Amino acid sequence: MFSKEVYKSRREKLKTQVGSGLILLLGNEESSMNYLDNCYHFRQDSNFLYFLGIDRPGLVAIIDIDNNNEIIFGNDKGVEDIIWTGPLESLTHQADSIGVLKTLPTISITEKIKNALSEKRKIHYLPPYRADNMQKLNSWLNVPTNLLKKGASVELIKAIVAQRSLKSHEEINEIEKGVNVTVDMQLGAARLATEGISETQIAGNIQGIAVSAGGNLAFPTILTVNGQILHNHSQGNILKNGQMLLCDCGAETSMHYGGDLTRTSPVDKKFSIRQGEIYDVVLHAHEAAIASLHPGVFFKDVHLLACEKLAEGLKVIGLMKGDTKEAVRQGAHAMFFQCGLGHMLGLDTHDMEDLGEEYVGYTDELKKSTQFGLKSLRLGRKVETGFVLTIEPGIYFIPELIDLWKAENKFSDFINYEKLETYKDFSGIRIEEDLLITEKGSRILGKPLFRYPHEIKNNGNAE
Repeated sequence: MFSKEVYKSRREKLKTQVGSGLILLLGNEESSMNYLDNCYHFRQDSNFLYFLGIDRPGLVAIIDIDNNNEIIFGNDKGVEDIIWTGPLESLTHQADSIGVLKTLPTISITEKIKNALSEKRKIHYLPPYRADNMQKLNSWLNVPTNLLKKGASVELIKAIVAQRSLKSHEEINEIEKGVNVTVDMQLGAARLATEGISETQIAGNIQGIAVSAGGNLAFPTILTVNGQILHNHSQGNILKNGQMLLCDCGAETSMHYGGDLTRTSPVDKKFSIRQGEIYDVVLHAHEAAIASLHPGVFFKDVHLLACEKLAEGLKVIGLMKGDTKEAVRQGAHAMFFQCGLGHMLGLDTHDMEDLGEEYVGYTDELKKSTQFGLKSLRLGRKVETGFVLTIEPGIYFIPELIDLWKAENKFSDFINYEKLETYKDFSGIRIEEDLLITEKGSRILGKPLFRYPHEIKNNGNAE
């Protein structure tokens, strides 16, 4: 945990930003896998962690802005629980460590909310993403579950986004710890990747690196020779020479701040001519995007710059043609790059995504596009000093998309379908870094990690 003063300061700022009413922050419960006592790994709600820091299930907090009162509701374990878990720190002691003076049993929250409703006070809550918290809100607020997200407090959402978007020095240090473990995971994957080994073996080994460092995976690892599938969690293949392995992984620390890095490398450590040409195009777009990052630039513009660099490179190879800027404006490049350039990073891999991309990545003035490819850009707004985000351009050859667009003769002024047919077995390439926006530009977080072909040739070690 951070210091008591950090959590108190965050809550005081939140109260000022929201203005009045009750703020209701729900922690997460444990969730059973296949019977009651066999639970999934517990993960606390990130907003609860940010403002209260207590990493245990079954908690709810109320911040009463008008009466300047804060209460954490939860139950301490009894002896029958302790014989299984061992002694646990009391909720009162944990609350004191983050500057909350009052705790009450869970059952007391019903009466507290009932009184607030009878007084017609505003109750601010966040859009729920777990069924158990939906049931609680339905019971307490008498709001149908299908209307709960619609009734979430926009004032609270915007206040939290404003705070969590700007990372403190303490948070940056913690994120960098997660990035450094993620670097170790990438190096481990690169060293294991040889002909005859299974994707599962590599994924299991690098998960062990994350757990051994005292944390866990920040998200399910994407490790595949079928890199054209953007979120490919299938790991049933045996590696062969001539293939490329795409590894997109992240470790989160014990405080749940994490990293998110991607590397694509040839199984036999040497790109073919065709693989090397595409890799260089992605690498050039990656470096151009990073060079353009600075406070005040729209991330959407950085994304479009990367798209233009990808299209320019593909044009040199002969896969695209025509006017590059017009091709990107119309969305023809999305044949090869169907997703966004990056996203915010912090307590969540897609930081604060549960609060809504329209608030995290966009503004009242800047709305999300509906164009294929561009609609998958999670972050479009101006970046600010203190943002932590990813840059992850890629090129993906998806046979089903090639067949569909070719049959429709779509963007035939910009796409060379005859040559593209010969790339249907190529798979995909992605390169991803985590960056801090600084006063003058940006800084790549974490220890150095191989990016150039000569480094890949040496098992991830620079010459």
